[in-house]
Amino acid sequence: MPERLLPASPNWYCSRSSDANAKGVFGFGAKNSVYLISITSSSPVVVGELIGHRERVSGFTFCHYLGQEDLCASSSDDGTVKIWDCERKIMLKEHRAHQSTITALHWSPLEKDLVVSGDEKGVVVCYWHNRNDTQSFFPEPRNVFCLSCSPHNENYIAVGYKDGMIIVIDISKKNEVVHRLRGHDDEVHALAWCPEPGEEALHSRPEEGTEMETHQTRQHFSSLQLSNFEVNNGLLGGCERGCYLASGSKDQTVRVWSTAKGKGVMTLKLPFLKRRGAGVDPGVKERLWLTVNWPKGHPTHIVSSCFGGELLSWDLMKNGKQKWTLLGSASEGQTHSRIVFNMTSVCVEDNRELLISISMDREIKCWDLSTLECCWTLPSLGGFVYALTFSPVDTGSLAVGVGDNMIRVWSTLSIQNKHDTKTFWQGIKSKVTALSWHTLKEGSLAFGTDDGKVGIYEAYSNKPPQISSTYHRKTVYTVAWGPPIPPLTFGGDGDKLSVALYSCAGEGVIFQHNPWKLAGEASDIDKVIRDTNGIKHKLSPHTDLSWKPDGKILAIGNEDGSVDVFQAPNLKLLCTIQQHHKIINVICWHHEHGSQSDLGYLIASGSSNAIVYVHNLKTVIESPPESPALITEPYRSLVGHTAKITSLAWSPHHDGRLVSVCYDGTAQVWDVPQEEAVCNYRGHKGRLLCVQWSPVDPDVVWTGGDDFTVQEWAVSKQEHTKPPKGKKGIDLEKKRSSQQKVKAKKKKKQMTSKAGSKPQDGEVTNGEGEGRHSVGLEEGPSDLEEEEEKEREAGPQATMSTPIAAASKESNRPVDRIVSEKIQNGGKAFAFVKREVVKEERKREKQEIPVKKRKPRSLLPLSTTMDHRPKEELQQDCLTLAAIRHSKVLPSQCVPGSGDHIQLGLFGDRKALYQMFEEEGKSHIEGGHYDSAIYLLLWKGDITGALQMATEKGELTDHLVSIAPMAGYQVWSRTVEAFVKQLCFQEQFVKAASYLLSIHKVYEAVELLRSRQLYREAIALSKARLCPEDPVLKDLYTAWAAILEKDGHYSTAAKCYLAADSAFDAAKVIAKKGDVVSLRAAAELALIVGEKDLSHSLSLRCAKELLSVQDWLAAQEVLQTQESLLGHQLLFCTNELLWKSLADTALITWSSTSAHSWMAIADDGFLTAVSEVWVKEFGISPIDSEKLKLLHQQLKSMENPPATVNVPIKQLLFHLSVDLTLTLLSALAGSWGEMLEEMLCALSRCRDTGHFILMKEICGLLFPKGTESISNFKGKLDLTDEKSISAAQSLEAFICYLKLYELWWTSSSEHTPLLPEETIAASTAASHNDEPNGPDHIGGAGAEDEAPDDECSAKEIPDVLASAAEQEKPERLEKAQCVLTCKACLSEPHAMLQACERAKAEVQHRLSNMVYHHLKNQGDQHKDHPAATQTENDTPASEPALSEEHASLPSLIALVSEHNKQLAEIPEHVKEHPFPDVMECCLILLHMARTSEIPVDLQKEALALVQKYGTTHALRKACQKFLTPDCTGEVQCTED
Repeated sequence: MPERLLPASPNWYCSRSSDANAKGVFGFGAKNSVYLISITSSSPVVVGELIGHRERVSGFTFCHYLGQEDLCASSSDDGTVKIWDCERKIMLKEHRAHQSTITALHWSPLEKDLVVSGDEKGVVVCYWHNRNDTQSFFPEPRNVFCLSCSPHNENYIAVGYKDGMIIVIDISKKNEVVHRLRGHDDEVHALAWCPEPGEEALHSRPEEGTEMETHQTRQHFSSLQLSNFEVNNGLLGGCERGCYLASGSKDQTVRVWSTAKGKGVMTLKLPFLKRRGAGVDPGVKERLWLTVNWPKGHPTHIVSSCFGGELLSWDLMKNGKQKWTLLGSASEGQTHSRIVFNMTSVCVEDNRELLISISMDREIKCWDLSTLECCWTLPSLGGFVYALTFSPVDTGSLAVGVGDNMIRVWSTLSIQNKHDTKTFWQGIKSKVTALSWHTLKEGSLAFGTDDGKVGIYEAYSNKPPQISSTYHRKTVYTVAWGPPIPPLTFGGDGDKLSVALYSCAGEGVIFQHNPWKLAGEASDIDKVIRDTNGIKHKLSPHTDLSWKPDGKILAIGNEDGSVDVFQAPNLKLLCTIQQHHKIINVICWHHEHGSQSDLGYLIASGSSNAIVYVHNLKTVIESPPESPALITEPYRSLVGHTAKITSLAWSPHHDGRLVSVCYDGTAQVWDVPQEEAVCNYRGHKGRLLCVQWSPVDPDVVWTGGDDFTVQEWAVSKQEHTKPPKGKKGIDLEKKRSSQQKVKAKKKKKQMTSKAGSKPQDGEVTNGEGEGRHSVGLEEGPSDLEEEEEKEREAGPQATMSTPIAAASKESNRPVDRIVSEKIQNGGKAFAFVKREVVKEERKREKQEIPVKKRKPRSLLPLSTTMDHRPKEELQQDCLTLAAIRHSKVLPSQCVPGSGDHIQLGLFGDRKALYQMFEEEGKSHIEGGHYDSAIYLLLWKGDITGALQMATEKGELTDHLVSIAPMAGYQVWSRTVEAFVKQLCFQEQFVKAASYLLSIHKVYEAVELLRSRQLYREAIALSKARLCPEDPVLKDLYTAWAAILEKDGHYSTAAKCYLAADSAFDAAKVIAKKGDVVSLRAAAELALIVGEKDLSHSLSLRCAKELLSVQDWLAAQEVLQTQESLLGHQLLFCTNELLWKSLADTALITWSSTSAHSWMAIADDGFLTAVSEVWVKEFGISPIDSEKLKLLHQQLKSMENPPATVNVPIKQLLFHLSVDLTLTLLSALAGSWGEMLEEMLCALSRCRDTGHFILMKEICGLLFPKGTESISNFKGKLDLTDEKSISAAQSLEAFICYLKLYELWWTSSSEHTPLLPEETIAASTAASHNDEPNGPDHIGGAGAEDEAPDDECSAKEIPDVLASAAEQEKPERLEKAQCVLTCKACLSEPHAMLQACERAKAEVQHRLSNMVYHHLKNQGDQHKDHPAATQTENDTPASEPALSEEHASLPSLIALVSEHNKQLAEIPEHVKEHPFPDVMECCLILLHMARTSEIPVDLQKEALALVQKYGTTHALRKACQKFLTPDCTGEVQCTED
């Protein structure tokens, strides 16, 4: 469980989606789960979550039966009703009796196992869970909105409907309706029974509003207490006396009903209050949801919601019009700012009755009903949590960017209110995807949104945010503050700080904004990068940016997986990290205030390949190279996640402590220097998107994800260490995708049929998007209340009308034309084509059946109709027409071609005909027959008018456009443009583009095809009609390549880049897949087009991939294609020979079938064999010194980080191959000093990783003759070169160190009985724990394995062995010589150096103990401090607190300074090279002196060194175990 949590928002538009039990547990439905909160009058605590529903939870209720308060029930849009045990968080039972969406739910207060639910079809289901029995009722065919079980009669249930009807049913009598309560005119949102039984007879109706009614009502409520007394004492029956029922409706009234008489007794009209809440957009239309609650402890009061989120307490005993009192009226800002959906009352400590309310403003409030004041507010979240950031100035202020279009600022250090938050919504209007606090200015918060907006909020003012005038085209991924770069230069004027705002978005562009002039245009930093570095090729789209804390270095992550590191202010490219092969999601620099300065150069990066890479850029930053460096080896690789990495954060309290979050739903804490996993947090129920480390508590981390929650958790309390293995993330995604399909189908049904149970704004589908953080996965904007209200008011008929109209309109179009257009435009509608063809064939078959031919519709229907009148009227028309034509005098009120004489227009003059055409045309337009009206205009010769009408009505055709030139060029051009728009609306884009070509608008036609992503057609048209040098063609290729690259069609994208003369991008996109074939092809392509540097890096990547699978032949073939990779050829050759040399050992497994047939290792050493292969195969000659130096520099520039204990053996052997290759190159060049240093580096690498067997094998390969080989090398050195001489001495000491351990083991074995090898190995392993820092596997006997006395040995050794001992005298002499050579390990300068370092470390340990005890005495708040715990655990048991009581802080600091001075006096060549532990060697020699013949002078020298430098506690303890009592006494005397 998390320490603190902001839950998901409660679901909206549910009549009862929350409830509370007698134990003070409050539950509410949020998305498809139920959150449980333990409530008191002071604060809430989230205690759990009930998970099991597949879709939105529409109802939730507790069992209020005594002793069963832990039982609860929930309903969901997935059609189930589930019974839960909230204490154990498990589901007990469920039923699926409903066939429609469930809209109401309640647990009977009297019958302990009865749960009642209703659905939108009007079915009421009673479920007795103990016997698993259901019974369905269908009292009314109406949409159920709410229901409530009577607390006084176990068989009575009140049901409220959408149309305002309320009924009371008796479930003991199937389908019997006891009362129908009519009075509401609109939706009934809530029902509440009076907590006290009984009612008096009231004769007047509430609508009359008489004073008699008011007096009688007050008289009844004053007698409620007496009635309760009578019922409890058996004087009256609650069923006979009835009970009052309160209802709240959308018609703005609260009504009180008498269930004894079946009529209303009181009507309460909501008052129009001035909106008091803040944080509401004034442009949003306000809606009403009227919920009611009848508190148990206040039977004469009803609490209801109001228009704008206010809560009203109605006093039913009060006289006058104002019966209500406003809750939270004592102070401003206590009330809800949006409508309230549910209220629940509960009695807690000291019998205080609390009221819990949930609202559209996404806040849960607790009210004290005795004072009517707000006790606490719990904020909730209505969208994905995309961003978290702590203020560097106001410590503890956590900004949260959420997908519900709001920013929350949480004061996490607030003591009185642990959920003290402030909400910002103005000017955002989209999902908040990025946040960043100003580094110096308090309260200045930058944000980025899903629609590309960038702005700055002042958190401590009420002003709206400043919005940048420059918008991104896609989602903003990152906003960050950093120093300005050209052309933006400002600062130093007053309070204007020298800092700029940077934003990176989904289109791959980084903008630099002037925070003081956001109205000005932002600049694209790509121009500075190109100008400074002379880059001409296309830059990879950027996906993230991060400034080093000192503001001097900028790191930019790219879509191709690379990370570019630039030096400010001119953004000179220092290096490129080519580690990831997928889009970079996050990069993060280590903080600068660590105890180790080198850690400040660490940069961590995460991408979609589930691995976090950490690189150390100290060398590149401190000594910038002339040309940008290419880094391909990480400092550390953090492997464990199983999906894409979304966010990283370094601990500000530790050195090298990193936390990462991932799509696998977990947060992982890493110890980066040790490359170890520390802990894994699995408290979220979805994918994680952001993470922040607490700035005040080293043990606390904050995370947010797509489960709509922000969680605070402790590192030390997690039971898991590493992320879960297997394909958990994939299974989770499959589960989400299946839920998404079901939900989408259900939502459509809800939108068309049910208005009251609409899904909550901001509900999500769990599919994964294309963007970096999958922005836009929520099912719609989270605050479009106006659209929801329109849908709610329109109902199902309005919703269904549009599809029907659209279908009827589509039915008039020719099917073949639509199909052909979709095929031409590349539409993926093959299934649609198949269905339409089948339908068309069926129509033709029906047409072949002989039927009566239908007469076509007349073009002149009005005049035709006039010919079907009675004979008398037709004959009168003849007389009228004769009078018109011959007498020239028109009859009265006769206008031929108009009105009642319209039919005469056909027989009169042209004027009459035109008059008839006009009347017929109006009739056609009114009837929707625009084509007929257009034909009439064409017959009149009004081509312009016909074209204008067709344009306005969207009825242009090919025929009309073909005759448009008859009206002139301008009319024709306008008609073609209008027809193009019409064709686009009909999705006939290719035809539309062809028409644009007819009026010579080639560029517009190309842009039309491009805007519809028909790139293939657009390119074909451009190449056919435009010049080859036209930039439009290149833009088309580039845009299409970007889309193909995003969709994974890398080969086609590469062709586009090649056609656009962007060969560099073509090679990179082919290499994006990352497999061997792709890398090899990309390298060859880059070589062909002249991109040698890119070909170099790709060939090297390909060769390393082949090396990882031991395909040596193919790796060398790839490297041979690049002349610049000769050094790597030598390196891979050395690595292959090294593997062959170690194949017979147990260190590695040789499984390669693709290796070179090079010679075996010669007797004179590994280096000699390798050099012979180099000369024969690669033509390397010692004469060409310049070439050797160049190769040495090339390999020296490779990243070869120091190894750790956890490094894999393959990686370790590769690093050793680098050292050995450099060794051999130095030897061939005659640089013997450098050669010895590289050898020493190889041996020390083996020692640091703990691979002592490998160290022994390497010594055997490099020095086949032992110290004699080193003596040969020393003879070639310049005796004045102290550095080289020191390296040789260190090498000699390491060889002696290994030999010393062999002698120790041999001497121990000779003086013990002969045992089998297994027994010897077992005894060695058992005694290994007491060895003083000795090797793990070469070993020697343990410290406890002391040799037995000579007498015991003589008794146990057989006579045969005694005779054999005579034959072993030469071996004893050889051992004696080896003992003498071990003197090389007894170096007093190195002993002094190591003693100073040990003493310094011991003093620092004492300092840490002192600090720990000081912190421990200050209070219990430091008990869980991880650093303190570690210090306490590291304190030796025999050294309690050392001598902190006798040492002061200044004295210990003085000791540290003294040791530092001693270290400074030691020569540099002594400190520069590693050396075996001198004290360890001395102790082994003195221990061997008990059983072996060790020269006396050597013993004295060792004892003198121990006496002089073995002063630490650990060494004194080792002396007691290893040395004889005499030696131990001498050491102690010396110390005294």
